[in-house]
Amino acid sequence: MSALPTSGREWHLVARPQGWPEAEDVALREGPVTEPGEGRILVRNLHFSVDPYMRGRMNDVKSYVPPFQLDQPMEGGAVGEVVASNAEGFAVGDHVLHGLGWREYADVPAKHATKVDASVAPLSAYLGVLGMPGLTAYAGLFEVASFKEGDAVFVSGAAGAVGSLVGQMAKLKGASRVVGSAGSDEKVKLLVEEYGFDAAFNYKNGPVADQLKEATPDGIDVYFDNVGGEHLEAAISSLNVHGRATLCGMIAQYNATEPTPAPRNLAMVIGKRLRLQGVLVSDHAALQPQFVQEVGGWLRSGELKANETVVEGIENGFDAFVGMLRGENTGKMIVSLNR
Repeated sequence: MSALPTSGREWHLVARPQGWPEAEDVALREGPVTEPGEGRILVRNLHFSVDPYMRGRMNDVKSYVPPFQLDQPMEGGAVGEVVASNAEGFAVGDHVLHGLGWREYADVPAKHATKVDASVAPLSAYLGVLGMPGLTAYAGLFEVASFKEGDAVFVSGAAGAVGSLVGQMAKLKGASRVVGSAGSDEKVKLLVEEYGFDAAFNYKNGPVADQLKEATPDGIDVYFDNVGGEHLEAAISSLNVHGRATLCGMIAQYNATEPTPAPRNLAMVIGKRLRLQGVLVSDHAALQPQFVQEVGGWLRSGELKANETVVEGIENGFDAFVGMLRGENTGKMIVSLNR
């Protein structure tokens, strides 16, 4: 085996962002690379994930995941190759999925690493369609929203990593109608022509409520919310009696510095007996085997399409993250560490 490098680059959070994250809030620094200790593996990261939830971790607030620490490497999903192992069951050359992204080399406790097979799917798929976003879509639609055949479904942020999968999964399971919203005419076209949505609209082209009513004249039974704000208000208006909403993300307000107006029609939740429930993927780990089997089958058959937007180079990692928050990605945003 070739000698290990003595250092690798890693992205540190150096200041808590106020509003949109700025270049001054982060720094790309050299960190030491050493032989892994007992029960640990050293991984050369090949791809890492940038996701909306990471914006929340930049704030020093108590949440479902601890905040990023200042002057420490940021974290997130990554796949890479084991280059040194001091743990049973892991050999040099193995490919693994783990949670220490945003860096070139990761010293990972073996118990927090999962072997992945590059022959089943491209390694980056384990950060998207076969990873956390895919399981979020699957659990959020089928378990949290109690989707059933014949439901009409509306998805916001529908061209993103989670939303694009929700709409396709709903169609594959017999939805009567699937409608999505996205932030550009190109994405709207993609939703209908490539992902098979029945209709889609650009939320920048007019009030969401009006466009949604036009696209779903008979109302909706399920809403999968990645955006919050105006979208959630519109969905509450269009949901039928006993409708269900899965609240997955509120990207419309992640960078807001002022309180955002809540949906002004929450009283409708009572009369319509609506169910609004949040989803955290970590609650649904038991679904993992079923999810990989079913979604893996759809991928192999070509019934499910999963796009990626790939940004090359660790030095462009922060730009990729901000680009994702601004909606510049189609499907999963991935940072690939070119060698």
